[in-house]
Amino acid sequence: MATAAGGAAAPYLRVERVSKTFGSFAALKDVSLSIGEREFVCFLGPSGCGKTTLLRAIAGLDPQTAGRIVQGGRDISGLPPAARDFGIVFQSYALFPNLTAAQNIAYGLENRRARRADVQSRVRELAELVSLTPQLNKYPAQLSGGQQQRVALARAVALSPGLLLLDEPLSALDARVRQHLRGELKGLQRRLGVTTIMVTHDQEEALTIADRIVVMRDGVIEQTGTPREIYDRPATRFVADFVGTMNFLPGTMTAQGRVRVGGLELACAADAATAGSKVTVCLRPEDVVVRGIGDATPNSFEARIAAAEYMGSFVRARLAVPGLNGAGLTADFSLNAVRDLGLGDGATLRAALPAERLRIFPDGKAS
Repeated sequence: MATAAGGAAAPYLRVERVSKTFGSFAALKDVSLSIGEREFVCFLGPSGCGKTTLLRAIAGLDPQTAGRIVQGGRDISGLPPAARDFGIVFQSYALFPNLTAAQNIAYGLENRRARRADVQSRVRELAELVSLTPQLNKYPAQLSGGQQQRVALARAVALSPGLLLLDEPLSALDARVRQHLRGELKGLQRRLGVTTIMVTHDQEEALTIADRIVVMRDGVIEQTGTPREIYDRPATRFVADFVGTMNFLPGTMTAQGRVRVGGLELACAADAATAGSKVTVCLRPEDVVVRGIGDATPNSFEARIAAAEYMGSFVRARLAVPGLNGAGLTADFSLNAVRDLGLGDGATLRAALPAERLRIFPDGKAS
């Protein structure tokens, strides 16, 4: 991989101030992004946020209106798809129904006029890699959704592309198959060592597969970071709301590192907001602490479980907190905590909100 000045590795893919318009509608607005070699990046966001448009611009299927795209040091901004170095898997898989699995995988190799023996060897190699050998002589209609997805993946990587593009490749599968295959997909990407971009609207999928997540909204990038950074330190209220479950509580800063929420005054890690400013205080339900809480514990309070919902591996509770003026608070408790502390409907408890887990967004800038 090429190195930049100072010895740092240069990004394998650079998207530089890319915009895309359809008539008067701006689908992408001055988007810039760098992706490293062999990195697995997920574009995550709601429908219409621009994630698929950005993927198609990188592929040259819907070229950008403005900006530049550089792959492996080569400016590909104006190149047609056939002249770019990528493999792609569409949401529908787009397999040829009249070709067997083996023929689908071999399609690109045969178009390149590779030797017959080399084609057969490569097909066998890929079939073994994606656990598809027994199905090679079957047609797409005879394959399950998961098997069709494997055929599409094998076909996409048959020519050893430098970039693998995946447009919601698991969305057509049922939940159990999707959960199994995303692990296989991650393992395949690691074995191949191919730089990969996947579009998804499934936050769990992105959190489990990606090295980095690019959260998009309305044609712009809201935040880029590792799954843990996106989940633990959302940069905007939109990211906090879109990824995972979050409590949102209206508050007012009273001093540096102090915020009032209803009748409760809480310590927090925020130091930028000025006293008297209106803010939104955010906290993940699993960050509500209920063990080892005493009267002197910072940010502690009495609460009552107004409702408890069994979620299988944990219990989601709605806490009634007198100081919150009826705002309520959602908390997730492990089954061990539920059993040990008797946390059921109507139970009273003492809880705390750790200062380092509170996220503070100034009102008007948090959306």
